[in-house]
Amino acid sequence: EVYLIPEANKDSSVRLYRAIEFPYRWRFEGKLLSGETYISPTVFRYKETWWMYTSPMGNVALRLFFADNLKGPWIEHPQSSVVKNNADIARPAGRPFIYDGVLHRLGMDCSPVYGNQVRAFEVTEISKQVYADRAIDKPLVKASSAGWNRQAMHHVDAYRLEDNTWIAAVDALGE
Repeated sequence: EVYLIPEANKDSSVRLYRAIEFPYRWRFEGKLLSGETYISPTVFRYKETWWMYTSPMGNVALRLFFADNLKGPWIEHPQSSVVKNNADIARPAGRPFIYDGVLHRLGMDCSPVYGNQVRAFEVTEISKQVYADRAIDKPLVKASSAGWNRQAMHHVDAYRLEDNTWIAAVDALGE
């Protein structure tokens, strides 16, 4: 099955769609979360659990939810917000990935400006009770001040190919 979760900040919900005829026709499957603002909801499956990172307006917090089933019910993690008052690392910036057996999350640096760079964080612990991560020193991608990514780098989707090489799709703001 192919699913889609569009950006959610205008709707006050996280909406799930399933492809009926990919990529042309989609069926609304339901709301995963509702009643608040959820920016850049990022859903992934890890160790038999569904996880979702999202930020509220302002890009200064990172909330974490989990569910046993993609369609829910979704429960906010007891340590959420797992990032508080930090626009440098809070907003989700792409699908988490596993590298060298370790889960990594991506965070957008929105300080001093939106999309300054995208950073990776090694998730050192994730369970329904505990969450911890630590920053990787260098940014993955950074706004360049010229060209296609002149103003911002705000999303990276890294994908490992069968031959163990990597490709990535990035979303930027520029010319």
